[in-house]
Amino acid sequence: MIATLDEIRQAKALLTEAGAELTAQGTPHTTRIATGIMVEVPAAAVAADLLAPEVNFFSLGTNDLVQYTLAADRTNHRVAPLADPFNPAVLRLVKQVIDAGHAAGKWVGMCGEMAGMPQAIPILLGLGLDEFSMTPAAIPEAKVLIRRLSFAEARDLATRVLSLHSATEMRNVKRKT
Repeated sequence: MIATLDEIRQAKALLTEAGAELTAQGTPHTTRIATGIMVEVPAAAVAADLLAPEVNFFSLGTNDLVQYTLAADRTNHRVAPLADPFNPAVLRLVKQVIDAGHAAGKWVGMCGEMAGMPQAIPILLGLGLDEFSMTPAAIPEAKVLIRRLSFAEARDLATRVLSLHSATEMRNVKRKT
């Protein structure tokens, strides 16, 4: 769970150190390693514009990002219903990370339950998400849905959703489209 620029730099230093060890041993290895981070905590999402120059990509880990953004442990039945990926705070963080990644010329993917949710896919496409990682069972439905969507419609939906104040409002807009 990367939260700071220093953590990224420390990880990259360890990769450099490991490469130097391999070189010293005469072990063939690549020196071009794409490095990215999982954006799983709000601190990383909020600072995505500062982190983007240090990485090759972002992957939004939405299960943890939702949990930590909303302070709602998804394994605690008393508060798990509060861990809603359609909460405006979560969607705004997702957009912030995508925008920061793209502004720095980096791709942004997503793993976690949200990436495979049919009601989220059009919004995520509209926000500009580049890659979806989901359970194998969700792939066929996601492919059909993505093929049917126009980017313009998805972008319009994402814009409307971001102007809303609650997950309930978002779900109602989605049903009308």
